[in-house]
Amino acid sequence: MPASSERIPQIRRILAAHLRYWSLEHHVNSVCAAVDELVDNVVQHVSGDKTCVVELRWTGRRLIASVSDRDGHLPPVRTSSPSRGGLAKVAKLSDSWGTCGTDEGKVIWFSRRVKEAERILTGSRAPRRPVVEVRPLPLNLPAHRSDAPVLEVEAVR
Repeated sequence: MPASSERIPQIRRILAAHLRYWSLEHHVNSVCAAVDELVDNVVQHVSGDKTCVVELRWTGRRLIASVSDRDGHLPPVRTSSPSRGGLAKVAKLSDSWGTCGTDEGKVIWFSRRVKEAERILTGSRAPRRPVVEVRPLPLNLPAHRSDAPVLEVEAVR
């Protein structure tokens, strides 16, 4: 997509929807803020074609986001102060991050570990069905008879 300041809120809404779908509500603000910073860097620092690709991957334990663009210049880290933005802010909001030159330009990525305890589903859950007790068939059944006993299943309360 073409990177622009107007697109950043739209990208934020799309990312937030995916994170909520994956039950990762606790990561919405941090991930969106870091991606906002990376897309804004494309807007501010890429000359010429400002097309970028935003990717979000969920492995079940790690959340990985990346922004790629067509500018081959790797970004310098100009400050260590996250309050001033830039890659220092991305570093503060993530567990790890990096940049990589590609044939088409570059990719800047970051990742966040997700502990199983953080994946708490919100909202009320549907009531559970009763546990079903299964009684196995006798071992001496004939191969196929129409009058053979049927597997009995009953609810345990």
